Amino acid sequence: MIRFTTAGESHGPRLIAIVEGLPAGLALATGDLDGDLARRMQGYGRGARMKIEADRATIVSGVRAGRTLGSPVAITIENKDWANWEDVMSPAEPAPGETPRRRLIRPRPGHADLAGTLKYDRTDARDILERASARETAARVAAGAVCRRLLAELGVEIGSHVIALGGIRAEPPDPLPRPLNSAADASPVRCLDPAAEREMIARIDAAKDAGDTLGGVAEVVARGVVVGLGSHVSWDRKLDGRLAAALMSIPAVKGVGVGLGFAAADLPGSRAHDPITRAPQGSDAAKTGGFARTSNRAGGLEGGITTGEPLVLHAAKKPISTLMTPLASVDLDTGEPAQAQSERSDVTAVPAMGVIAEAMVALVLAGAYLEKFGGDSLEELRRNHDAYLARLAERRASWRGR
Repeated sequence: MIRFTTAGESHGPRLIAIVEGLPAGLALATGDLDGDLARRMQGYGRGARMKIEADRATIVSGVRAGRTLGSPVAITIENKDWANWEDVMSPAEPAPGETPRRRLIRPRPGHADLAGTLKYDRTDARDILERASARETAARVAAGAVCRRLLAELGVEIGSHVIALGGIRAEPPDPLPRPLNSAADASPVRCLDPAAEREMIARIDAAKDAGDTLGGVAEVVARGVVVGLGSHVSWDRKLDGRLAAALMSIPAVKGVGVGLGFAAADLPGSRAHDPITRAPQGSDAAKTGGFARTSNRAGGLEGGITTGEPLVLHAAKKPISTLMTPLASVDLDTGEPAQAQSERSDVTAVPAMGVIAEAMVALVLAGAYLEKFGGDSLEELRRNHDAYLARLAERRASWRGR
């Protein structure tokens, strides 16, 4: 299975990602990671931090001569803004008589500032916010890009697009374009509906003028996923639950849906489920076991198991907690009323959240593939995967003449 962890603070020297469990023999280079890191930094409504950083990955272990070794892959990403924060963020103990470091004592509503300060018994909310910052997700995107490379070897494509931002809902084309990201990335808000895109941009401009922030919803789609990943047998093996947990872990995400998601609760069963039929010849029948659905309201998951239909997931992001027109808070030193601290921030990061959500889906899916097919090398994994598809084809062939 895939295990990953990240380390680093928002304004520390660098971010670190470690991915463990990859098979040996996977072609991997920094260029495979830098594209997604650049995509994460884009999107209308981003703040000044994006003008400082130019995220580039450095692979420091687990790869030799362009191929994974089967050992943990470690990646670092430099924080260029560290130069502006070294006096505040230095790990060294202050010297006698040194000017006290700037503290953050007016926690922001909606952020981890106050709860984290109390939990960890700190007097400076910066000890919390530096790690709780969404800057950490750059390391996740790098880790996810590694897993995206593995999934590409098995014919899986993952993309995303924005379907709502600031209360404006898009009407994306049906079917979605292929490849999805090429079309979505051409939009400044990663939206496939030009009319909605214009309204979203206007809404972002108005929020910026008001010192406010906006949230929204991104849809993640994974195509080419084989039937049979995940399991119904235990709660923690259900793939929809694992995907939901991964998406919910993204900073500021407050809701996750699979397929119809919450909308399914308002429909009768006749309009909530997907009729089953035989897959037509020349389709992705090999990956679906020879079956197809006439719709995909389930989002490619039934009973915690993939159906072979595209995975369709939604992540809803609340507005960013840092406001240029701050909300009421308290002073941690005195307990008296105060205005919340203002930190440099974005008006919205919903377009970037879609890229982060892709990474989290890639990490979970890569783990599910390795769980299902195993293999210490890429070739062994591919043989096991192809043998499974061959068995599904045998079942399909048995229908002939019936």
